[in-house]
Amino acid sequence: MRHPSATAALLASALIGGLGLVPAAAHARTGPAVARAAWIKSCYDKKEGSTYPCGQWRLLLPDGGQIAVPGAAGTKIDRTGAKTRDMSTFLISADGRVLAYERAGDHRLVVRRVAGGPATALPESVLFKGVGSEELGIALSPTGDKVLIDYFDEPARLPSKVVTVATGKVTTLPAADTLHGFSGDGDEVLATRHRSDSTTGMYAYRLDGTGAIKRTPPQVVVNALSYALAPDGRRVAAFTEGDTGTKRPPRVRIYDLETGDLSASGDLPSKPGTLPYAAYWNADGRLKVIVHSGDDGQPAVVRVLTVDPESRHATQTDKYTIGKSRYAYFAAGE
Repeated sequence: MRHPSATAALLASALIGGLGLVPAAAHARTGPAVARAAWIKSCYDKKEGSTYPCGQWRLLLPDGGQIAVPGAAGTKIDRTGAKTRDMSTFLISADGRVLAYERAGDHRLVVRRVAGGPATALPESVLFKGVGSEELGIALSPTGDKVLIDYFDEPARLPSKVVTVATGKVTTLPAADTLHGFSGDGDEVLATRHRSDSTTGMYAYRLDGTGAIKRTPPQVVVNALSYALAPDGRRVAAFTEGDTGTKRPPRVRIYDLETGDLSASGDLPSKPGTLPYAAYWNADGRLKVIVHSGDDGQPAVVRVLTVDPESRHATQTDKYTIGKSRYAYFAAGE
């Protein structure tokens, strides 16, 4: 995701049928099957001298077309329930088929297919009393069948949660961890934790309750810009930013949580100043990374690269633009 006023800062069909929604065959499709990205328009407040998100979230489609999502809230609420001017939660699963967003009106988190049909509201219990949506960080599994919910409380006391959409089952994860998303098959969650001895631990939590793989990774992994956990639940792709001074492009390494092995780096086919904001593995083992570029007042350019985990060779598999009128946008899988 890129917010235009902070460009230098970081910020399969059968499985979809398992979302717990009414089967697709029972509903005529009201929209496309997949989406590339979502974006929301920027408006300017002359009195305050600032921009804010306005209008409806819109989906960018593979053919370049766009559709609105009228049921999604545009902004978040604070812990008192008052509306803010922060953009609301809105995500697209990596396969482009499932949406998660705050419902307009009550700001309940809901999940539904891009193609249409009814939305499934997550259990009210995922939101602690006195916690507004502005204090939530959300991630979708690659096929959208699970939702990861993190809380921005300081000091960290609220445990993170993983909700299985089909059943409403909630799995809790340690509050002290920083969560980085799901594995390629959605069965694990990757996390890091800063320890009292100034080291950083990395954990791959198994959502079936059988424990976790953990290790202390080297600094080149700890300092990575983004991570992605493989479907095997142990290999981690670590993406580092480039160096404009030396003209070094962003790079990728593969780190094994079980053995501690670290691969040689592979250069991404990107300019040194571009940032690999988000990465994910597909269930079939394909590794992808999303690279953004485009400064304030310019169209944003989004490139999707596919990386061979063995050779670390990367090729561009998709490219599109988001207009300069956007306040913020999210690519599928981000």
